[in-house]
Amino acid sequence: MDILHPDIENYLMRLLPARDEILSEMERLSEKKRFPIVGPLVGRLLSQMARTIGSRRVFEFGSGFGYSAYWFLKGMDGQGQVVYTDDEEENARWARGFFQRAGLLSCLQIEMGDALEIIDHQHDSFDIILIDCEKARYPMAYEKAIPRIRKGGLLIADNVLWSGSVIRPSEDPSTVGIQKFNQLILADPQLFTTILPLRDGVSISLKL
Repeated sequence: MDILHPDIENYLMRLLPARDEILSEMERLSEKKRFPIVGPLVGRLLSQMARTIGSRRVFEFGSGFGYSAYWFLKGMDGQGQVVYTDDEEENARWARGFFQRAGLLSCLQIEMGDALEIIDHQHDSFDIILIDCEKARYPMAYEKAIPRIRKGGLLIADNVLWSGSVIRPSEDPSTVGIQKFNQLILADPQLFTTILPLRDGVSISLKL
């Protein structure tokens, strides 16, 4: 199921300003390796959210080769820090290369392993936490994230409409995980949540 009508998505893509060399190369790599990234429409939203709340500290549950982290740092004018998490060394090597070339490597705190464990060893709170890990683990990531977001900060999650599979009962662990996550963020009195039907669905939750 197309979340956003393809003609509308193509129209929006045509309107976008050209990305810089690093982002363009990341997008080509994603296509070549068939590795999922949030894409430029969602990337610009992440950047805008970081700029809107004056973010300086971001944690990502799942970073791949750093596409979303790069967009966050653009929104912070390269003055903040993103905690990058991944369990694949190849992805981290790609990320180091991209951020080194962009002059942003010092803004990327690379942590290898399980993000659900990594966040327990981080100090202080975060302005933004992004959830983009294994979909079955979204509810667990939510539980870890909420205490670590400052008041006025944001919890953002990608793929929350999961190609439309969330609309019907399912036994698929990924679908069930996202359905449960969506219920949690909309029922949590600590959060004010909006789900946007952009790309594969993006949730933005303001911590009250």
